[in-house]
Amino acid sequence: MPKPGPRLRLVDVAERAGVSLATASRALAGRDGVSAEVADRVRQVSRELGYVANPYARTLAGGASSTVGLVVHQIDDPYFSEIAGGVIQVAGEQGLLVQICHSGRNPEHELRQLRHLIAQRVGIILIAGSGYADPGVEAEAKRELAAFQDLGGRVAAIGRHFLGVDAVLPDNEAGGRALGEHLLGLGHTRIAVAAATGGLTTVLDRLSGVDAALRAHGRSLDELPIVHADFTRDGGRIAAERILRDHPGTTAILALNDSMAIGVLATLRAHRIVVPERMSVVGFNDVSVAADLAPSLTTVRLPMTDMGRMALDLALKPRSRRARRRSTGHTLVIRDSTGPAPAR
Repeated sequence: MPKPGPRLRLVDVAERAGVSLATASRALAGRDGVSAEVADRVRQVSRELGYVANPYARTLAGGASSTVGLVVHQIDDPYFSEIAGGVIQVAGEQGLLVQICHSGRNPEHELRQLRHLIAQRVGIILIAGSGYADPGVEAEAKRELAAFQDLGGRVAAIGRHFLGVDAVLPDNEAGGRALGEHLLGLGHTRIAVAAATGGLTTVLDRLSGVDAALRAHGRSLDELPIVHADFTRDGGRIAAERILRDHPGTTAILALNDSMAIGVLATLRAHRIVVPERMSVVGFNDVSVAADLAPSLTTVRLPMTDMGRMALDLALKPRSRRARRRSTGHTLVIRDSTGPAPAR
């Protein structure tokens, strides 16, 4: 059997795994064209033989890797654009390059992106965007990242609970409570929620905060219609259409991110529903365009650019025995899209 070490070749991995050299190369690079079973076998053999470990260890220990891999859910979402801006600021200060990958909120695609970045021998991997309520969905990604860190790579995440890495955690639950309290304080009792699909922890945390606000007023989340759609502007439009059709008495729509809220506002405008006199709307994140909408959007502000900076700062620190957590705080920003509940 080949011995681990600098003389180990890719062909040794391929022979041990019983695949062609081209297949072994595609599997380790995370490229398409290889079945999941074969790719897993090749990666397992490479770990056993030390083929991946030695090149990474030499690259990372020598400081030759000057690239940060940033994986985001949705590159055209201003939330992720602002986070990326913070990452790029710190990277520029440190003389690092940033490679941005887009997962589309698909955990399998995200895993392929991670494997591709690892195969490219980046020095740091950052993952931004909600994790999944089922830890099993991220189990393979967690294993890949743990192996990457064991070889000298550094990892940090934004908004992830179960990856076992340093993380910046947005103040989602407290922010959700602030939005719920705001609408209830304006007298709204017929509130509908526009939420994302896919079992995202961000959605569950924000809903938990809304529920806490409702319970403080003798109500619960179970009483509210929750309409699930994509976490995008189009998803907000779809959710608003369903709310207007199925819950016509609604006086406030609580969208769980600003992109959905923008879609909600577009739909209300198309239906000639006046905001906030007839319907109040709130979002979450306070993306840069939120203040420029007509009407301007009431939302919870998260320090998104700072979150990107915080994540890369964490990754640049020496690895600690326990994963570090950084909370972001939040601010309720009241603008023109909310007002008192209309009289029945």
